Amino acid sequence: MSTVEAIEQAIDRLTAGERETLESRLLNRRFGLDALGDRERTKLLESLDQAERDVDEGRSHTAEELRHAVPSWTGE
Repeated sequence: MSTVEAIEQAIDRLTAGERETLESRLLNRRFGLDALGDRERTKLLESLDQAERDVDEGRSHTAEELRHAVPSWTGE
């Protein structure tokens, strides 16, 4: 039996709640902060901190402004 098969069998024995916890952890590992490099993580957290300060200080953007800005954020 391969390691993957053993893991799949172990997953089958988990309760629904345990499976949900495992899924959440795996998704976080794949797509969450853990998936980012140190530099990327630092830049993201700094950006989120700045966004929070902007909101707290009443600075905001219209939906139209955001629509125009998004392509530059995604490299399009």
